[in-house]
Amino acid sequence: MATVQVNRRTAAARLDRLPITAVHRQMLWIVAIVFFFELGDLNAFAFAAPAVMKFWGLSVSTISHIVSWTFFGMFLGAVSGGWFSDRLGRKKALLLTTAWYSAFSLLNAAVQGTFGLSVTRLLTGAGLSAMTVIGMTYISEMFPAKQRGAYQGWVMTIGLVGIPVTAYVARFAIPIASWGWRLVFVWGSLGVLVLLFAHRLEESPRWYESRGELGEADAVLDRIEARARAQFGELPPVLEAVELPRQLSRQPSRQPPQQHGRYSDLLAPAYLPRTVMIVTVWVAQTLGFYGFTAWVPTLLVAHGFSLVQSLAWSSAMTIGAVPGALLSAVISDRWERKWSIAVVALLIACCGILYGATFRVAAIVIFGFLVAMFSQTFAPLLYAYTPECFPTHIRNSGSGIGYGIGRLANVFGPLVVAFLFNHYGYKSVFAYVGAMWLLVAAIVSAFGPLTRGRTLA
Repeated sequence: MATVQVNRRTAAARLDRLPITAVHRQMLWIVAIVFFFELGDLNAFAFAAPAVMKFWGLSVSTISHIVSWTFFGMFLGAVSGGWFSDRLGRKKALLLTTAWYSAFSLLNAAVQGTFGLSVTRLLTGAGLSAMTVIGMTYISEMFPAKQRGAYQGWVMTIGLVGIPVTAYVARFAIPIASWGWRLVFVWGSLGVLVLLFAHRLEESPRWYESRGELGEADAVLDRIEARARAQFGELPPVLEAVELPRQLSRQPSRQPPQQHGRYSDLLAPAYLPRTVMIVTVWVAQTLGFYGFTAWVPTLLVAHGFSLVQSLAWSSAMTIGAVPGALLSAVISDRWERKWSIAVVALLIACCGILYGATFRVAAIVIFGFLVAMFSQTFAPLLYAYTPECFPTHIRNSGSGIGYGIGRLANVFGPLVVAFLFNHYGYKSVFAYVGAMWLLVAAIVSAFGPLTRGRTLA
């Protein structure tokens, strides 16, 4: 079929040549605030759990079951949220999942009984993980290729502040009364306030374009470019042209066929290797991350340290999270993303193994701090990298499968840690953690595609 060059430019070409504008900064802050409350809410139950145990007279086993419901909900949310976003659109899906997790977080505050709390935590977890998958895809699609990694880092940096802020909210709210723990969940529901600023977000023009809705894509791009010109003057030229079939160029009202993402597409020969690679990386990093962070206080106590010492040292280690995310914002777009991921995973593996090999207080705090810091350097890198591995019409579905199966794996992770500790001792747990991070480095190095600065398909 003969083709002609027409005036239309792709969304990717028009977006990737833009400077960072006020539009981008608005997107950054809105998504970052959503992540602020998402990460706060994700950790809210950890802060509220001791008071819940006392209020209802629950056992540790019952609390662990509620946590497992949350992670199962996160699996369901990530998988369904990715599909939902590929069908409905990034902006609508982001706002609806934010409203979802906020509403069920508020219900956590009102629920009576452990069964009800298990159900509301499952549904909250579904909203939290769906929003996470959609949010990281939205940033990847809306920011210029050369800077999207850095802005994933900035989103995570701001979002991570939600964890210590929520800890302080819990510190002052819980002692108010026996029901004070309910206020922690009310705090977690405040992410719904972001909906007041929904009109400042644009739908992803890449998503419109993938569905053949070219008029809608151009309208969004025209608005963004108009605001960019008002801020910076004349913009760089768009270098990429699109070749369309001659008969389509003669009939401008016709549109290319729509592409609806299907999970079966992820198993097609063209995408199966990347799907397997992403899923394996998310499973290994989730087991490595939670194998360390969720068990450090318990294992220190079990190995003879006092509870006070354990909690004090664990708290000191978590301080590394925010500078770790800041480091990601600095390095993400400077080097090829897959190699940055591999190097950071190796650093986490080494620090985790060294942590488990020592019983000196200074070394425990230093290596624990480094694990916490590099783990949060790693997270934004993977958040940026995962959506880059899939084309637009299945980008969120692919990201959701990786993120969701990774969360599902953590249902079994605690059983592995308990088995290793009971049969092979304290050091074996950290050898296992190190092995998971080494697997991440090996898989990404061997099979990960190059993505830095490249135009998203």
